[in-house]
Order: sequence, then structure tokens, then C-alpha cells
Amino acid sequence: MAETKTVKLTSPDRVLFPEDGVTKGDVFDYYRRVGPTIVPHLRDRPFTMKRYPHGITGEAFFQKQAPRGMPDWIPTRQFRTWPREGGSRLVDFPLMNSAEAVLWMVQMNCVDMNAWYSRVDKPDRPDFVLFDLDPPEDGFPLAIEVAHLIHELLDGLGLPGYVKTSGADGIHVVAPITRRSTFQQTYEFAERASRLLERRHPGKVTTEWLKKKREGVLVDHRQNGHGKTIASVYSVRPKPGAPVSTPLRWDELTKDVRPRDFTMEAALARIERHGDLFAPVLEEPRPLAPAAKVLSALYD
Repeated sequence: MAETKTVKLTSPDRVLFPEDGVTKGDVFDYYRRVGPTIVPHLRDRPFTMKRYPHGITGEAFFQKQAPRGMPDWIPTRQFRTWPREGGSRLVDFPLMNSAEAVLWMVQMNCVDMNAWYSRVDKPDRPDFVLFDLDPPEDGFPLAIEVAHLIHELLDGLGLPGYVKTSGADGIHVVAPITRRSTFQQTYEFAERASRLLERRHPGKVTTEWLKKKREGVLVDHRQNGHGKTIASVYSVRPKPGAPVSTPLRWDELTKDVRPRDFTMEAALARIERHGDLFAPVLEEPRPLAPAAKVLSALYD
């Protein structure tokens, strides 16, 4: 007999978003409704908890190790990690393989759902290349323009790209790939593509890490690395207004779009209307090698 999965929500009236009055109960209800759509994007990916026990304006902390008291029906997988402070350690990562597992993380005061780019059966083989766009202050319209430049480049390389608001201040462009390439290969591909765009569009695109030296939108290829996490599509983000990381069709990414437009209710309404616009990221991967070969010729 299958084990019953139940999650008891405590402190539903705790305000997590003080500017907006959004409570833990509101976030729980959103993830309950979005569960069937978000779980396929999280399934079998090592998960990092980012916990906000005092709301989004309080101190938050990351937790990779599955906490004591986690229900037995949330599976874990063990991987070695290399913390910044040095050395290595074995970590039992939770896996968000059910809607109830996601709800349990909300009960643990997680707001956004952060998971690896790879899955447990092939942890060294990512599912996608990520282009993480970080605009300067008030530079979101420019980030929209740069996202379209990335889309155009990827199209020319025969690699479809899919776009979502990060839900924070940027944009994510994701190119789904077959699980044959390594993280080193996806990193090199993203770096080469970003530097090519920087060369073609100076002042609009930059790969400069230091903010004071930056001019334009940072396309951060460094986010393509083993063990890196991304706030999943349909994640609520810890920003005023409780915006959601929302997928868009390319023709919807117009210059007037803003991340805060996509509230929890708006994201749910879009799923009702369009279905899961990010389903192709899971269902239609392309091999990276041919695209990398074309890119290499363009770059050189």
C-alpha cells in the first residue's frame, strides 16, 4: 500500500512578504495549485533549500542536507559537494518528486524552488544551457532586447531557446540539450556565445563580472557549472509583489514587459490559458555538438 503523503501547514498567517501582506498560506496555496505543472521541472534534480523563517526581508539561509524530520516519502540522493570554505562533504539532497514534497518545502519556509540543471541518473550531464541575463539598474528593457539577440543566435545555430522571467530582476534563456554534453562543454558554449554577442553588440551585451566596469546587460555564462542551481520555472521569488518566474512566448517578450507583472494569480491564469510553455524544455532536447561546431566557426 502506498504511503500517504500529507503536509500540515503551520503558521499560515505568517506574513512572508511584508510590503504586500502575502502570507505563508498564500504561497502554500499557490504551490498546491501549480504542483502538477512545476513538479516535472523539479523531478529527480538535487534540491537546495533556501529558507526564509522571518519572511523575505529577514535573514535567509541555504540548506543542502535533507533536514532531520523530513518525511520518509521525500526521496534523497547523496552527492559529494565542495564548499567554498574548502574540503568536501557528502550531502543527502532532497528530491522534489511530488507536489506534496514541494508543499513540505513551503512548510519549511522555502519561497523559491532551487534545483540542479542535471538529474540524479546522469548528474554530470546537464539538461540545458542557461543564459542568465542580469541588467543594470532600470535596464530591463535592454535585457529584453538582449534576450532576443540570444534567441536569434541560437536559432542560427539550430538550437531552440525558451525564455522566462527570472522573477527577480533578470531573464533566463534556456536551450534544452540531449544529456550527452558535460558541464564543461555547456560552460564553454555559453561563454563563447556570450563573448560573440559582446563583440557584435558592444555596450548592450557584456561578460564583465565587476559591476563598476560593466556596460550593458551581463550575460552570465558562469552559471553553467556542476552543482549550480536555478530558481525553477513557476517559482515564487523573494521580491516585492511575490513575482513568479514565468515562461513567455517570444512574441510576448515586448519592451513593456516587467517581471512584477507575473504574480501568482497571473502565472496560474497563464497555465490555464496556454498550458506549460516550458514543456518543450523537458520534451524536445537537441544535441549540443553540432551547434557548438557552428558557433566555433562564427567565433573564430
